[in-house]
Amino acid sequence: MKNALPTALKKTENRSVQIQWSDGQTFDYPFGKLRDACPCATCKERKKADSQKGPGDLLKILKPDEARELDVLEMRPVGNYAYNITFSDGHSSGLFTMELLRELGIPCSEPCQPPPT
Repeated sequence: MKNALPTALKKTENRSVQIQWSDGQTFDYPFGKLRDACPCATCKERKKADSQKGPGDLLKILKPDEARELDVLEMRPVGNYAYNITFSDGHSSGLFTMELLRELGIPCSEPCQPPPT
């Protein structure tokens, strides 16, 4: 459904967020997948710069917040069109539109099963 809206959100033990949508579908969102898909300008520029690095540039010094296991600390609605997500690495500037969330989600039945390892 094009204009489906979240009706329920919950964090799972599988390090993901589960969103139930108004069209009855439920999707799973692993924390890392959400963080990697952040649509903010800073993240887009970082991805662009990372794609232009050569093999000798692969080692990155991590900040203490980046070295910890990633978590979603907060999902705050922005109007009826997006969510602002605060991650445990301190990042919180991306606006995840409902359309982007639907694209990123992994469809599942209730309750979502953990992805295969």
